[in-house]
Amino acid sequence: MPMIKTFVIALLVSAAALAQDAEMLRHYRALIQINTSSPPGNETAAVDYLRKVLEAEGIPTKTFAQDPSRANLVARLKGNGRKKPLLLMAHTDVVPVQREKWPVDPFGAVMKDGYVWGRGSRDDKDKLAANLMVMLRAKREGVPLDRDLIFLAESGEEADPTGVGISFMVAKHFGEIEAEFAITEGGGASIDGNNKVSVVTVGTSEKVPRRARLIATGISGHGSVPRPDNALIHLGGAVAKVGTWQTPIRLNDTTRTYFEKLATMSSPAQAARYKALVQGTASPEVQKYLAENEGSRSSMLRTSVVPTLMKAGVGANVIPSEAEATLDIRALPDEDMPKFFAEMAKVINDPAVRIEPITGNLRPAAPPSRLDTDMYRAIEKVSGQMFPGAVVLPTMSTGASDMAQLRAKGIPSYGIGPASSDRDSAQYGAHGDVERLLEVSVYQFADFTWRVVMEVAKAK
Repeated sequence: MPMIKTFVIALLVSAAALAQDAEMLRHYRALIQINTSSPPGNETAAVDYLRKVLEAEGIPTKTFAQDPSRANLVARLKGNGRKKPLLLMAHTDVVPVQREKWPVDPFGAVMKDGYVWGRGSRDDKDKLAANLMVMLRAKREGVPLDRDLIFLAESGEEADPTGVGISFMVAKHFGEIEAEFAITEGGGASIDGNNKVSVVTVGTSEKVPRRARLIATGISGHGSVPRPDNALIHLGGAVAKVGTWQTPIRLNDTTRTYFEKLATMSSPAQAARYKALVQGTASPEVQKYLAENEGSRSSMLRTSVVPTLMKAGVGANVIPSEAEATLDIRALPDEDMPKFFAEMAKVINDPAVRIEPITGNLRPAAPPSRLDTDMYRAIEKVSGQMFPGAVVLPTMSTGASDMAQLRAKGIPSYGIGPASSDRDSAQYGAHGDVERLLEVSVYQFADFTWRVVMEVAKAK
């Protein structure tokens, strides 16, 4: 009899898991099929879908909109208040598509070759659907919670200059989303050649996007008469200097731990390079190797300066009186920007060139999220349970996300994501010409998110 009972329980558990997978897939595909390309966004269409699903389960929602077509949605499941809330955040907008590059309808959520294809399949409707499933399961199962669960579907994450999403919520409605921790996009898992997850990355920090112009001035004239004060010549020299400037290496808790752990799973030659970085003994040859072969890791080491645009002149036979270059600066979280620009001026060393910082709707500087919190430990624990032997690496993104606004308000935020192979990440990842995610990873990530949330929120 005990064996029969165990078998029946196993069947019921399996049936429940299959039903949850089917529901996750249904919501995931439905969200992909809502075209929220930004611009223009139209995220309210996704908010309307989410609101109906949540309210049908008795979960109250609120919407907040700076632009009626670009609403944000907040839902809350109440806990007993022993701990501060947990914020589950995902954005509803996606980057535009070039339809001619897609083998399928980019908003069809087509299931083909074991993948779900569609814009937003990895950025960010996988997280949106997984967070939705956490709310639905917790409500249905009556899970006792030590803390509130706050669901936030935010608009305008994809480089929106008007601040309709997280900037609006932080500035005008912070009380609705204030939490002890947040989880959102910014991490993932790597599937190796043996079809096993070997690495789980957790986003705990990011570089700070900053912009500047280099402006060179001189005297205009006829192109047939060379001038030593030609603005283009001075600008070219300045661009060459800042473009090859090796700013100092500086590690923080995230990057130090990242390279320490990376060394334990790398070849001897790679390990030696990573250990040298941690020990502060990396030679110019090591730094050059990383810059040429491991660009993303190299960028994690220092504040980077990349010339991206140049503008000058009105004709081929006219020496311009002014020339301008735009610099994309990705600063380390603790970079002192006035001091940095002063050092840049010394590197350029040309009175004909001035540095003009570009201000505007830029994400704020924020410290890395700590690695000794209940939230980070929960992610480590669940990773070990689901992916035995996998190494958990905290990472500092060289890009930017809306975790910056949360961290700047004192909310430690952690980026997670589904599993994929390196090839899929490179060829079919976020912002790529074509975007897709393994179907099995959709279900796996929903389970991962649920377990992590329950680890920190379920009443003990």
